Amino acid sequence: MSIAVVSDLTMSFGAELIFSGVSFRVDARDRIGLVGPNGAGKTTLLNLLAGRLEQERGEIALAQGVSVGYLPQVADFHPERSLADEMRAVFTHVRAWERELAELAARMSDPAALRDPEAYHALLERYAEMQARFEHAGGYTIEPRVRQVLDGLGFTREQQEAPARQLSGGQQTRAALGRLLLLEPDLLLLDEPTNHLDLAALEWLETYLGAWRGAVIVVSHDRYFLDRVTTRTIEIAHQRAELYPGAYSKYVQMRAERLERWRKDYEAQQEHIAHTEEFIRRYKAGQRAKEARGRQKQLDRLERIERPPTESTIKFHLGAAIEPGQIALTTEKLVVGFEGGSDGAALRVRMADTIVERGARIGLIGPNGSGKTTLLRTLVGQIAPLEGHLTLGRNVQIGYYAQTHENLNLNATLLDEIRQVSQLSEEGARGYLGRFLFTGDDVFKPVGALSGGERSRVALAKLTLQGANTLVLDEPTNHLDLPAREALEGILREYDGTLIFVSHDRYFVDALAEGIWALEGGEVVVYEGNYSRYRARRAQIEVAAQQAAAREATLAAQATEAQEQPATRGAPARGGKRGKRGAEPAGRSVEQVEREIGEREARLAALETELSSASAAADVARVAELGAEYEREQALIETLYQEWQQLAS
Repeated sequence: MSIAVVSDLTMSFGAELIFSGVSFRVDARDRIGLVGPNGAGKTTLLNLLAGRLEQERGEIALAQGVSVGYLPQVADFHPERSLADEMRAVFTHVRAWERELAELAARMSDPAALRDPEAYHALLERYAEMQARFEHAGGYTIEPRVRQVLDGLGFTREQQEAPARQLSGGQQTRAALGRLLLLEPDLLLLDEPTNHLDLAALEWLETYLGAWRGAVIVVSHDRYFLDRVTTRTIEIAHQRAELYPGAYSKYVQMRAERLERWRKDYEAQQEHIAHTEEFIRRYKAGQRAKEARGRQKQLDRLERIERPPTESTIKFHLGAAIEPGQIALTTEKLVVGFEGGSDGAALRVRMADTIVERGARIGLIGPNGSGKTTLLRTLVGQIAPLEGHLTLGRNVQIGYYAQTHENLNLNATLLDEIRQVSQLSEEGARGYLGRFLFTGDDVFKPVGALSGGERSRVALAKLTLQGANTLVLDEPTNHLDLPAREALEGILREYDGTLIFVSHDRYFVDALAEGIWALEGGEVVVYEGNYSRYRARRAQIEVAAQQAAAREATLAAQATEAQEQPATRGAPARGGKRGKRGAEPAGRSVEQVEREIGEREARLAALETELSSASAAADVARVAELGAEYEREQALIETLYQEWQQLAS
């Protein structure tokens, strides 16, 4: 059933047309990814759906009673409330019902109320009605739900009770997402919810949205997230909308096929038009003039195919000015971080002795605040190690990309910023900036007036000019739209130098990393392979830990049971009267236990197969669930064998 219908939507800002003719339906359980280049109108469309903007033309029709929740890119919180109280504020109406229920209960318990049966009956009916409302709204589960969402989004209990104004910008975005999830609207509109989320919070959000009962429309530049969460894709590009029945990867494939058909149809029609126009030119005044006039009429009535759009994306090459030695860098007993300052904050990250060879590709991952940026800044020499040594190899030249763009002069123009680090003429610098999609008067803009994505492109342009043979990149995909991310991914894939980078874009990490440095519990743990192999390995480690814990719990339970049981072995008198087969314990037969053992072992074999599949798919949640069930089955089979031995003896 459709809960929203968008028909022929058109939107402009002044003389600039954003999009026109946008039409689509949203069903009750839809999972729609909204994609397109920056500036195409994705946020505008979400604002129209949320009722925050008025459309120029067209209609947005919501089904009766449908509620819409919108997550903007900038959060807004009451400065004095704690984070947990901000979440509880979502349930203000439910709390009011709870207070009314308490008042009704007090009135019903008053003996005076029983003197008027009619009034008492009205109280009972009102109490039943309010209790039904309260239960339906989840009134008895408010606190667990608030804790579940805040825990899942990575907030400590201390942060949950602290004033919301103390949160960083990224934390406020996560908190706004939590508040919206607790509202549980029928249609959830999310504008870049993956910004500022670390990998653990991303995976939690994917799982949470997978179980979401309503519809979701999400704008995200995280391709991995889109593939896991969405089932349909709407592309906003070139002032139009195109619908694709699939998640991001399927959309990319289908879009390429559609553009290729469009190109071929356009070229075939252009060839037909050119051939027809040549015929008309040659014969319009001769014996075949009538035929030429007929062809002209056909040509006039011909519905022209629009020229396919040309894709504009960043185009540059990364190359090393000099060739380094075989070793890029080595570490010995390295500890990075900072000691406690006036606020008492401190960070220490240990790294095992490591040799990074020339051409290595390392993805650095870990929770927010675990020390990823600190480690990178230590590698490039901006911060001294707390302990140990870091040594660069022969002829190693490092190019550093800072996620805060701290190496950009916000007061300089783009042209000045590029010419400052190069010998390019003004014309050469303008041509060079064109590769990063800066054209015309764009080059005279001050860097401080640029958007986050535009600043990222300027930072990449400066990095390219350095000719570094070792790149250290801190969140290079932040603020880049999907086409730019894919272009950067292709460029880095062709780069033959050493690459160490941080990114929350798992698709990006998967495509580039040949090794993973994971920050776990204050240590850098090294894994071979890309992100998918890392996840599979982590899943195996988690399952092994759960199995070990389950075994210990089973052994402890058996030991406790053995201590509690009375010493009854040998208690039955040997001289007593026996039947032909001897006395058997009362209850089940040997055959029944054998049958159940067979069934349980078959289930165990099936679980092993499912575990292998889940590990290969790097589905951590499923692996954990199957691992727990596997341990339960093993423990039960062990108990059944003990029962069988008793019966068989």
